[in-house]
Amino acid sequence: MREALAYLPQILPAYVAYIIAVASPGPAIMAIIGTSMTHGRKAGMTLSLGIFGGSVTWAIAAAAGLATLLQTYAMALEILKIFGGLYLLYLAYKAFRAVRANGELTAAAEGPKMPSFKSLILRGYGIHVTNPKAIFAWLAIIALGMPQGAPASVAVLIIVVCCSTGLVVFMGYSILFSTPHALKIYRSARRWIEGAMAGFYCFAGIKLLTSNL
Repeated sequence: MREALAYLPQILPAYVAYIIAVASPGPAIMAIIGTSMTHGRKAGMTLSLGIFGGSVTWAIAAAAGLATLLQTYAMALEILKIFGGLYLLYLAYKAFRAVRANGELTAAAEGPKMPSFKSLILRGYGIHVTNPKAIFAWLAIIALGMPQGAPASVAVLIIVVCCSTGLVVFMGYSILFSTPHALKIYRSARRWIEGAMAGFYCFAGIKLLTSNL
């Protein structure tokens, strides 16, 4: 690992690029925010673990060169893009159903039924792993931080540092948006928030389905 530290001047820009990417609002972050405000901190953190798992999957795939393989087999990438877009539209439908739910919330526990641990993990993983753009982001980060001829330990260092940071960011969003103040805001503006989530997922799903990768 010492030899990897010699590449810190190249690794640092890749790390900065990752921080900007992981902290920017996207389907994963919006899912964490919505879940944390709807079901509380535990649910948000569980979903974050699933998203983290998806991020690690793409990170390892990018380091292993599987992104190049996917680019070669364009049909596989198209199928992945379709699944990702449809999944986001499914999340939009679920959020829209929540908008139509009747009754005011008086406590977080009175919201929609708490999803199971397994369903939250799978939902988080599905959001990230069905987004083919994630692997290209990781591919760019690996390429930026790992110059030609660099040892494999450099890729390992990049993945460990970036994924650890990503987990902290995901959990941070879960904690931030599950505070009493955030829950109070959610209870007073539940339909507006769920409506915004539905609109965002719908936009992201359509954009993914119609984009050129």
